[in-house]
Amino acid sequence: MVEHCHGVAGVESSNLSIPTIFSPRVVSLPYLNCIGHFMSKKSQIKRRSAPESVVLTVPNPILKRIFTARGIVDDTQLDYRLAAMLKPTLYGLDAACLLLEQALRESWSILIVGDFDADGATSTAVAIRALRGMGAAKVDYLVPNRFDYGYGLSPEIVEVAAKMQPQLIITVDNGISSIAGVAKAAEYGIPVLVTDHHLPGEELPQAAVIINPNLVNDDFASKNLAGVGVVFYLLAALRSHLRECGWFVEQSLPEFNIAGLLDLVALGTVADVVALDYNNRILVDQGIKRIRSGKCVAGLSALIEVGKRNAQKLVASDLGFAVGPRLNAAGRLEDISIGIECLLTDDASRAQQLAQQLDEINHERRHIEQEMKLEAFSEMERLEAKLKQVALPAGLCLYKQDWHQGVVGILASRVKDKYHRPVIVFADEGNGIIKGSARSVQGVHIRDALEYVSSQKPGLIGKFGGHAMAAGLSMPQANLNTFKAAFADYVQQQLGDQVGLKQVLTDGELGAGQFSMELASDIRQSGPWGQAFPEPLFDGVFKVLDKRVLKDAHLKMTLEHGSGEVFDAIAFNERGEWITSAVQHIHIAYKLDINEFRGRKSIQLMVDYLEAV
Repeated sequence: MVEHCHGVAGVESSNLSIPTIFSPRVVSLPYLNCIGHFMSKKSQIKRRSAPESVVLTVPNPILKRIFTARGIVDDTQLDYRLAAMLKPTLYGLDAACLLLEQALRESWSILIVGDFDADGATSTAVAIRALRGMGAAKVDYLVPNRFDYGYGLSPEIVEVAAKMQPQLIITVDNGISSIAGVAKAAEYGIPVLVTDHHLPGEELPQAAVIINPNLVNDDFASKNLAGVGVVFYLLAALRSHLRECGWFVEQSLPEFNIAGLLDLVALGTVADVVALDYNNRILVDQGIKRIRSGKCVAGLSALIEVGKRNAQKLVASDLGFAVGPRLNAAGRLEDISIGIECLLTDDASRAQQLAQQLDEINHERRHIEQEMKLEAFSEMERLEAKLKQVALPAGLCLYKQDWHQGVVGILASRVKDKYHRPVIVFADEGNGIIKGSARSVQGVHIRDALEYVSSQKPGLIGKFGGHAMAAGLSMPQANLNTFKAAFADYVQQQLGDQVGLKQVLTDGELGAGQFSMELASDIRQSGPWGQAFPEPLFDGVFKVLDKRVLKDAHLKMTLEHGSGEVFDAIAFNERGEWITSAVQHIHIAYKLDINEFRGRKSIQLMVDYLEAV
């Protein structure tokens, strides 16, 4: 185990906090996006352990080691055939199918109310495509604009929805906390079918039916479904129900192919960064196989193209880094309906236009994010320099009045990655209310943290909800300092002396002759890799033969392994200015990759972490 550097000098909890006023001067920080370097004192590389006595017939011993370290003990856990998927047994499915059958038979007007992120967009598209494919004549959607209505089925959005005269509202990727919104819908006589995956609170909405794998009375084996996974299971159950009651024959309809939705299910699942448990890996793998074979919707194909990815060689990380952010950008800055329309159209030309529009919005999002990040990190480093002897709070809260609401979540993630502790970033919502987006680290369930603070100090927080690693909340700005202290105290209790400690988990070293394109290809094809099933990461000590900075942002190196083998390596968002002539060897954590340039293939090390030896 190797100690690594990432810690920072601290500031007093009473002073850090929440920088409400920043200097207008924005400075360039040499280590702004550092992924790990000599500055830290509390980081460490730790190698995963892999049990030896497992029944796993993977021929490559390195791959076998990788799988067993992730809890794979037999071959059945690598069987990603659709037949191995969990059956639709979520609590409430029978009642939901009867409700939807009635809606179809009586030609109800159905309104899908979604969320403004990639999971919400794919959930909405999946619901509309499936319901129309199963004979629904009147299906529309409504997604709250985050700046006007906020998240979920609020009473205000129900007022808007009521003007569309729906006879049934279906929420996708939201609704479990919409107590007042469902009540408002009831006043209009509109039943609500809630499909959600967020953790429920103590009180549930009085909906007609609720489908959520995290309900206390739901014994569905996978609690990690994304919102799109939940609605997919509902529609799979509906298709079976309609088949059994003779609907398709009565209506002279072809039986809807539910597997045709898996490309969108894969995208929403990966983009929402839910844990890739066995069942989610099946959903993602099947969706990726459809994309590779050209069987995906026109909009997804166009988004893959503008993201400069090869659809025939697509992997889960391409959905997470190239496609998902372009959908999310629309919800963050403008209107997620642009993304939904992109996923709904079957016109390739229209899809290309919408994908290009999403790409342009994403470029704007990056620019806003970079400015906010510079401001936040500049202020943090200023405070650190001023109060070097005092530790940073265990949980960080940042606020600036003119920060963009749509980008605070990304900024929270960036700050969390740098300081290795839970972070909440707030922006002004108006009328004295601020809205925050939280990101956490292992050891702190961020929604539980908000619930604890709320229970200890009633009235402090207005609304909150989310997952273990990400959550959202709103509160009066006047409550911010009190909340900051309570939040930091809770995190300190949970993490203890692990505050600020970053562990880089690797799959060990590669020896002489093991840096092969065959292994790199096998790893790429053995996914899907993602949250809770991480892509293989190796570590080792290398001699630095050469280095240069690309685009003033990324460190390109030529490294020599102890075996004498020489490799190209790249570390994104790391300039490596600390690698001087005195630093001849570095310890790196890296992914094994294949670089293709002008028809030539070579091994390339994608560096996630590096430090001087």
